[in-house]
Amino acid sequence: MDDNPLSPLFAPLTSLRGIGPAVAKLIARAAGGERVIDLLFHMPESYLDRTARPTIRDAKPGTVATLAVEVVRHERPAHSRQPWRIVVRDDTGTADLVFFRFTREAQMPPGAQLVVSGKVESFQGRVTIAHPEHVVPTAEASRIPGIEPVWPLTAGLWPRQVASGIAQALDRLTDPPEWHDAPLLRREKWPPFLEALRAVQIPDGVVPDKRMRARLAYDEFLAGQVAMALVRGRVRARTGRALDGGSALAAKALERFGYEPTESQKRALSEIDADLSSGRRMLRLLQGDVGSGKTLVATLAMLRAVEAGAQAALMAPTEVLAKQHFRTLSKLCPVPVALLTGSVKGRERSKLLRALKDGSLPIVIGTHALFQEAVEYKDLGLAVIDEQHRFGVTQRLLMGAKGERTDVLVMTATPIPRTLVLTQWGEMDVSRLTEKPAGRQPIRTSLHSFATMPDVLEGIARKLDEGAQVYWVCPLVTESELIDLAAAEERFIELKARFGDVVGLAHGQQAPDIRDAALAAFTAGTIRLLVATTVIEVGVDVAKASVMVIEHAERFGLAQLHQLRGRVGRGADVSFCLLVHEDWVNESARRRLTLLRDTDDGFLIADEDFRLRGGGDVLGTRQAGAPGFKLADPVEHEGLLDMAHRDAAVLLLRDPALTSERGLAVRWLLRLFERTEAMKTLASG
Repeated sequence: MDDNPLSPLFAPLTSLRGIGPAVAKLIARAAGGERVIDLLFHMPESYLDRTARPTIRDAKPGTVATLAVEVVRHERPAHSRQPWRIVVRDDTGTADLVFFRFTREAQMPPGAQLVVSGKVESFQGRVTIAHPEHVVPTAEASRIPGIEPVWPLTAGLWPRQVASGIAQALDRLTDPPEWHDAPLLRREKWPPFLEALRAVQIPDGVVPDKRMRARLAYDEFLAGQVAMALVRGRVRARTGRALDGGSALAAKALERFGYEPTESQKRALSEIDADLSSGRRMLRLLQGDVGSGKTLVATLAMLRAVEAGAQAALMAPTEVLAKQHFRTLSKLCPVPVALLTGSVKGRERSKLLRALKDGSLPIVIGTHALFQEAVEYKDLGLAVIDEQHRFGVTQRLLMGAKGERTDVLVMTATPIPRTLVLTQWGEMDVSRLTEKPAGRQPIRTSLHSFATMPDVLEGIARKLDEGAQVYWVCPLVTESELIDLAAAEERFIELKARFGDVVGLAHGQQAPDIRDAALAAFTAGTIRLLVATTVIEVGVDVAKASVMVIEHAERFGLAQLHQLRGRVGRGADVSFCLLVHEDWVNESARRRLTLLRDTDDGFLIADEDFRLRGGGDVLGTRQAGAPGFKLADPVEHEGLLDMAHRDAAVLLLRDPALTSERGLAVRWLLRLFERTEAMKTLASG
């Protein structure tokens, strides 16, 4: 199909009449892009109803009203700090229009017949409208919209500029071919795409029906699901190789481990083994709740690759986590394991790189340094990527680039809501670990208001006397004037004064060597109470740490609280998590904290967190290459995502090359939503 019908939408904003470089920059800031389509897909967050046309006497304070009035007089300010008042009237009384910066004296002379629209307030018994959004001559009253979209704006950008730009953008969009089946459109009562978009962006006298937005959300979801399915199909079609090496090394590792794997570990290993022994490249996501034993599964998979004569690499996002994995694998693996991070230098680094290149080093653990150009592998058979939520789709597809047919296993300790699995990990097969391994102790979670802090400190003193180690997590690093929270440094000073030199401090603004030294001292047990920010969220594994205090727990997301809680409960002792919150918290925060107290099911927690906070930042970081949504709300339209997932699967089963009438329309949809990876897949056959 011809690209030409869409090309005007991908032109710069400055191609629209009345939008110069300065305004374009403001629109780009609000809409997230510098092209016409970015503005076109900039959705209203609400609507203002200006259809109420009361008299001045009947205008109710706190409501938006449109009044037909006559200008009586101007009351000029005595000095610059006072507002300019324009007294207006109708048959029922008088009102004041108030302007703090007034430049329209000539347009509003005494005697002028006007229609004004804005929020009505009462000041000293008088009806007042401060800075009315619309002031037009009576003859031009139709210019005031009855229903006005409220778009997210930025300082200096006016709604009329957005409205004008969107109207022009809509005029550039020709009616596209229909990419949905007629029965679906009839069942959902959905209008054509352009009609729905126009109704949402320029409503004609009525607030748009929810079906309009649902139609647009489904279009965006379908584009994403078809794109993911095409990319996934390409990944699956890549030639791989069978890594059939038996299980002798894995058996030795299990012997060292000392426990029988859980049923979900066995199931995940069976799925991974099937991938490794198949003729296609593996791209699998291993989801495991905190403490579910992902590292064991990854280790056994890596040993399988080694037994088949290949090498394996495990990449972690931080040096702390890489060192943690190195310690674990060194204990479990019956073959040599090395650590490669940015701090490994000189002869040691040269020796390690030679061993990777000549194949004498079978397993390497490290940070992103593992995938730098200078690092060459003789035969990298399996790449394991930990804490994958810190990387995006594009990076995942490139992870296997160090080996000609490298299998990729990705693992995360952050349970991922099903919605995000479909939209951001859709190109991968998924395995889930749902049980805790043998030996894991339960964590007793309790809620405490700041009023009970003396009792909390007494409890901590008792646990320290018993030999326990304690994490104390604070949300800020230094005291903020804007947010009155206890910062890590302030709390450290207080706790050190009470408990002495057993108290240490670790936070993200310290020099890395100082922070790492504090974490190492806590691991060694010389520090027994570690005051920290969320730097301890992953990668710190201290068996004797059996108490976790989280200050201002109401400020954290559910998934992050669950991650932090998972730092305890790793040894033989029963563990405790104390969630300290403000004496009064709102209903949403109370719901979050109560859920965390009552369950340790990370998947249930992740789904609830997604619904409470939305999809924007549920994993604590924005992924490079992660598909953000412009027209859809992944929480509000969650059911439509499931529909789109099934629809895409059926569509591609019937028409894998998208050459049918509907398939060609779906190609148009993919271009509209810029699913370039999918288009490349189609182009390459």
